[in-house]
Amino acid sequence: MQQLIRQLLEELGENPEREGLINTPARVERAFQFLTRGYDEDIDEVLNGALFTVEYDEMVIVKDIEVYSLCEHHLLPFFGKCHVGYLPRNQVIGLSKIPRIVDVFARRLQVQERLTQQIAETIRDKINPKGVAVIIEGQHLCMMMRGVEKQNSRMITSAMLGSFREDQRSRLEFLNLVSEHKR
Repeated sequence: MQQLIRQLLEELGENPEREGLINTPARVERAFQFLTRGYDEDIDEVLNGALFTVEYDEMVIVKDIEVYSLCEHHLLPFFGKCHVGYLPRNQVIGLSKIPRIVDVFARRLQVQERLTQQIAETIRDKINPKGVAVIIEGQHLCMMMRGVEKQNSRMITSAMLGSFREDQRSRLEFLNLVSEHKR
């Protein structure tokens, strides 16, 4: 990878031997390894058994989870907030595991739509809740720094599974609770 980065610098008209760029290929390699570490992570290892049987059937929400990912089309970052909710059937996920699930999928080359769906489907598959809802609000540098150059635009994606798709009251409760912080 370092050789490819050196070649990229040369193609851009830069001198990879100048003082500020000498260690850039190694730094970029480490950065990309970190930013795409989700490919090497296993959901079951991340969950580490933190699935708990409970008699609780009200909504569980973790909101404002920071999300950082790389757009697969331009390799530029996108970032924002993720809100996750579910209605347990008989199991809940350890609280810290929800942001970890988000990170596993965010730390891959992504599009926001797929990222949203992967988070929802994983929670559905792991604890079989009555429903799962995921909303991501993202800002994309590929739109902000190039192309249309719209710095204040945000993309909002949602995945509503089970009762959140079928029951308008559950969906509205989730949307209201997630948006409360903005009032």
